[in-house]
Amino acid sequence: MIRMNDSELISQIASGNMNAFAFLVNRYQKLVVHIAGRIIQRQDELEDVCQEVFINVFRHLGKYRNESKLSTWIATIAYNTSINYLRKHKKWDEVNPDDSMALRNLTDFRTESYETTDLHKYVREQIEMLPVHYRTVLTLFHLEEFSYEEIEQITGMPEGTVKSYLFRAKALLKEKLKFVVDEDSLKLVKEISHEK
Repeated sequence: MIRMNDSELISQIASGNMNAFAFLVNRYQKLVVHIAGRIIQRQDELEDVCQEVFINVFRHLGKYRNESKLSTWIATIAYNTSINYLRKHKKWDEVNPDDSMALRNLTDFRTESYETTDLHKYVREQIEMLPVHYRTVLTLFHLEEFSYEEIEQITGMPEGTVKSYLFRAKALLKEKLKFVVDEDSLKLVKEISHEK
């Protein structure tokens, strides 16, 4: 299929072109997996949730009014579908951040467990252990490069809360990294790729 912009894709899907929808899924699959994967951490559940996200995208595509970027609109559906799944199937406390509990959950960097070259792996593992909203805003801001305003739209959290979660998430990671790396190495957080 020729390269289409989002408006053309939506128009093609509305006229019944299922190849266009497959193309849309392909275009936004990585985004959906990144967002859902920060919330739903079991691979088998993640696949089901991602499928549900695209079912919801297809069902509600007629309601998309081009008031935001399509990526933001799809990210919102991915976030809401994932959070709803978590609330339905998991303990509620996974959805509510607790800094003291989060810090206890994070592990210290031990050279016998990790080589220095495994620092990326270590940081990824620590991000996975953060409260769900912390790791989600880290992903949206650093990995997907959404603005604060877009993250507010995606998550429904006020911009101040987004900034607070982002600050607290980085502070928790910094606390665990302070004896291992210098200040500049905390830029690793931004470089972390989402690998399952």
